[in-house]
Amino acid sequence: MKNTLCIWCVFALTALAGTTAGAQPWDDPYRTFFVGRVQFSNNSGRDCGDVGQSMAQLVAQVSTIPVRNERPVTLKAADIFETPFLFMNGHNDFVLSDEELGNLRTYLDHGGFLFASGCCTNPAFPAAWRRELSRVFADEKTQPLAYDHAVYRAFYRIERVRSLDRNVDIQVEGLFCKKRLVAVMCEDGVCCAFTMGNRCNVGRGVSPEDGRKLALNIAVYAMTH
Repeated sequence: MKNTLCIWCVFALTALAGTTAGAQPWDDPYRTFFVGRVQFSNNSGRDCGDVGQSMAQLVAQVSTIPVRNERPVTLKAADIFETPFLFMNGHNDFVLSDEELGNLRTYLDHGGFLFASGCCTNPAFPAAWRRELSRVFADEKTQPLAYDHAVYRAFYRIERVRSLDRNVDIQVEGLFCKKRLVAVMCEDGVCCAFTMGNRCNVGRGVSPEDGRKLALNIAVYAMTH
């Protein structure tokens, strides 16, 4: 998987720079961006509609990368190892099995990237994500990312993200492996914001504009680091 991910990232850098030399077929897996939509624990992976496809379309709007439909994957199967970028979200608490934790550990340790979002500002999913992702690597815990982190500069320059309904700044949270950022989560309904215009989360969480910027920054960061 590691070599596959490196080849994919090299193309992403070229495409984001606007280079189109040697154009390749749209179905070439090394020359397209797609999102693996994760089924995990007792979650079907279908919360908040076609959020993976919405994220791929954000990438297509600012680059020459052709996008493909989101791909359903499960943490229990080997298909995650052919999917450089995973997305998981949900409303509820969850517990990962030992098999899921083992596959995720291998995936992240070998170059994969995971983006997660709580739906509709429900606190149960973010709390579970912090707990379960902190079980992946023995010496690593999830932690908030300060606004000087490169994830806030990957495409847009994001200085601050304010909650729509709370008097707080919203920071992306991350998990590191060997000093490399391998997983991120935004608890305040970022998926609702960038894929549904906050129609399911009106007046709460992240604004649609901030949601789109955060989602695109995370995708670009994953492809270029």
